Amino acid sequence: MKSWAMALVIATGLMGAAGVAAGAAGAHSAGGGNLQTASLYLLVHAAAAAAIALNIWRSMLFLASASLLAGGATLFAGDLSLRTLAGTPLFPMAAPGGGMIMIAGWLLLAISGAVHIGQKSSNP
Repeated sequence: MKSWAMALVIATGLMGAAGVAAGAAGAHSAGGGNLQTASLYLLVHAAAAAAIALNIWRSMLFLASASLLAGGATLFAGDLSLRTLAGTPLFPMAAPGGGMIMIAGWLLLAISGAVHIGQKSSNP
């Protein structure tokens, strides 16, 4: 699980860098609203996924939730960025699919916390 967590940390570092770049590009281009949105989603989800990946529990459920957050945000932001920069979508339903994956990641994070609390309370 440690290599999975470290791979997520690398991925979230790249997501953060892409988020800053997308924000800068959106600020300096006409019609950069999609890039600003992509930037926000990348930065917020990169921070969340990195924090989850670096947590002391490092359970499969927590790492899976971080993976969903990182993957969903990357898919969502990639589609918005490509639409703005190249005038074409990544593929049909990429952005809504990425959004649904992010929602699943947040829900799995909540489930992971509940499972972790349940395990702690049953093991004094």
